[in-house]
Amino acid sequence: MKAAVLSEFGKFSWQDVPIPIIKDNEVLVKVGYAGICGSDMHVFHGDFKQRTPVPFIPGHEFAGVISEIGQKVKSHQVGDHVAVDPIIWCGQCAACQIGHYPACSSLKLIGIDMDGGFGEYVAVPEINLYKLPKDLSPRNAALIEIYSIGFHACNRVGLKQDDTAVIWGSGRVGQSILQAARTITQNQIFCVDVLDSRLEIAKQTYSDVTTINLKEQDPISIIKDVTNGRGVDVAFEAVGHAVSVPDRPNPVRGCVQTIRGAGTVCVLGLGDEPSPILMKELIWKEAKIVTSRVSHGEFKEAIQHLQEGHLKPEALISVEFPGSEIQNAFELLEKEPEKYLKVLLRIS
Repeated sequence: MKAAVLSEFGKFSWQDVPIPIIKDNEVLVKVGYAGICGSDMHVFHGDFKQRTPVPFIPGHEFAGVISEIGQKVKSHQVGDHVAVDPIIWCGQCAACQIGHYPACSSLKLIGIDMDGGFGEYVAVPEINLYKLPKDLSPRNAALIEIYSIGFHACNRVGLKQDDTAVIWGSGRVGQSILQAARTITQNQIFCVDVLDSRLEIAKQTYSDVTTINLKEQDPISIIKDVTNGRGVDVAFEAVGHAVSVPDRPNPVRGCVQTIRGAGTVCVLGLGDEPSPILMKELIWKEAKIVTSRVSHGEFKEAIQHLQEGHLKPEALISVEFPGSEIQNAFELLEKEPEKYLKVLLRIS
């Protein structure tokens, strides 16, 4: 089979490799499309080199069709269209024992800790599969993983009908949260970013969204003004790094300042820098900060809403490349990351 092999950090090659041999509890998935994630850029640069020794086949956002099943596979058959949840949990740690798999202390991912979906075929445990309607676009199916992250964040804060929200960060994750949130509430949503291009995508997707450029406007005063001083019910931080804009709070503190009394902040950004907050601002509101890491079964929600037309996948997809041009795709993202949301690879 053909696969995009990360032969050394910073260099992909499209080459022939053996088709994986599946175990009894696994299936062989013929990959249709795969998405490039921010984590894949870290893999590309060698930031996860302890987990991703090269040569290696990345890719954890993908979907395809089952071409072979193991002897112990019971719920799937050859020809099934499937999305793949890449999360592999241990089942033994304290979090796993209470069923909270995203918090597994030794969490692994297909496509990061083992070969993934940037190849024509990949071996996947049956437990990681979600059946897809056969008429669902294979291209759109590759977005189910990132949509599941958006739905998980909404579930972590318990987003309700008629809740108001602000999303700090309008990149891939922020846009997926926005689309997931719009399946739950039709009330006011604010999007905050420093890039007009990303705010414009949010505005084109939902014309009733209020967009705020952090460099030009004060989101705290705007949100308080629009909500008559109340603040929003929930705030999502999906920036991932400290944003230094004069006279503006960092994204996490900004979230705290924009929520109502007893509101909730959900932090998703995996930045390496500290995000200072003033605890009394949180305490005065007796508010909550929760975190959201990956997903926890929200593939079902994402698939249902995608099939029913409640999501807008074309708003997320910036450009598509054949798998053989993966090096060009990564170099493009590296050179102009602000111009692109989701870059898809057409594997087969």
